[in-house]
Amino acid sequence: MAFPERFSNLPDYAFPRLRKLLDGHAPGGVPVAMTIGEPQHPMPDFVGPLLAQHLDGFGVYPPNDGTPELIAAIQGWVQRRYGVTLAADQIMALNGTREGLFNAAVALAPETKSGRRPVILMPNPFYQVYAVAALTVGAEPVYVPATAETGFLPDYEGLPADVLDRVTVAYLCSPANPQGVIAPADYLARLMALAEKHDFRIFADECYSEIWRDAPPPGALQVAQDTGTNPERVAVFHSLSKRSNLPGLRSGFVATGAASMARLRQLRAFAGAPLPLPLQRVSEAAWSDEAHVAASLALYQAKFRMADEVFSGLHNRVSPEGGFFLWLPVPQGDGEAAALKLWRETGVRVLPGAYLSREAGGANPGKAYIRVALVTPQTELQHGLIRLRDCLYD
Repeated sequence: MAFPERFSNLPDYAFPRLRKLLDGHAPGGVPVAMTIGEPQHPMPDFVGPLLAQHLDGFGVYPPNDGTPELIAAIQGWVQRRYGVTLAADQIMALNGTREGLFNAAVALAPETKSGRRPVILMPNPFYQVYAVAALTVGAEPVYVPATAETGFLPDYEGLPADVLDRVTVAYLCSPANPQGVIAPADYLARLMALAEKHDFRIFADECYSEIWRDAPPPGALQVAQDTGTNPERVAVFHSLSKRSNLPGLRSGFVATGAASMARLRQLRAFAGAPLPLPLQRVSEAAWSDEAHVAASLALYQAKFRMADEVFSGLHNRVSPEGGFFLWLPVPQGDGEAAALKLWRETGVRVLPGAYLSREAGGANPGKAYIRVALVTPQTELQHGLIRLRDCLYD
């Protein structure tokens, strides 16, 4: 069966590409994995007992949109974190936020705009599901550079008016994956004003919101409330994967206006996979507890300080404001060659930045970078960072 033509220009996903690059070569030392953003801090200690307590929930079909108790726990967290009150019909539990980031485009992005092919904006580099979602709905993906020149945030305001007039959705990740930059409140407010002017939606991917260096990142929900932005114009996505070190739980939520949520729920009813009931019970407890989040945050902040010490003399390095990645420029400007050299000489495994980006305007903004995940235990991480520094920068 032929692959749909609109997907023909998609490269392999980042990690199969990495395996093709590295797996034919022996590591030059004890392997240290710094590629995938899979949290390795301890998960909350209440997870196991709660699962055991609710095992009989696997014997029933779960509520499609989330149990009332889970929705209430999410409402409570949003109120505590952002000072925003959401109605129950503005929230839906997700089987991982990737599902939501994809299905929101399917449910909410129109097939045409003013009789023309619509545009979906995304930062470049970016989380690859954004592009697949755009292509699925027949939109033109426009990859907007998020580079040092733009403060590692996409300059959507600088796009031509004829492009902006075709935009139906703009994706934004803050803290950004991979650069670790936080979108300030005034940036979010300007983006919302731009969305009002050109009539498009904002899909705010805030999965790294609880991992930060100095201060909690502002959220799109609170900025929308402060600016009086129509809640139908903003959809916000959160996850327990990073916040609570539960990537295997596949649990998150989306929040938006009630009318938009009705369309998302309708799609979920036909094509979605609701979160199993025992996992909803664990999610309810996780959104209600902050102690485990604070403990994990302290570990990440210690890792930020460790990375600062290891790379203190590195020119052009940007210390992450949030998230758990380093976005490191490599001396020869070729992240793929640097990743291969690092693996063959030290056993440290990192991801070439080009695998997270697309060529646009004749350049790939990730080509000269590697992404390094700060997820391994601190001693192993320190040894890996030192080997990386000594191999590539000394």
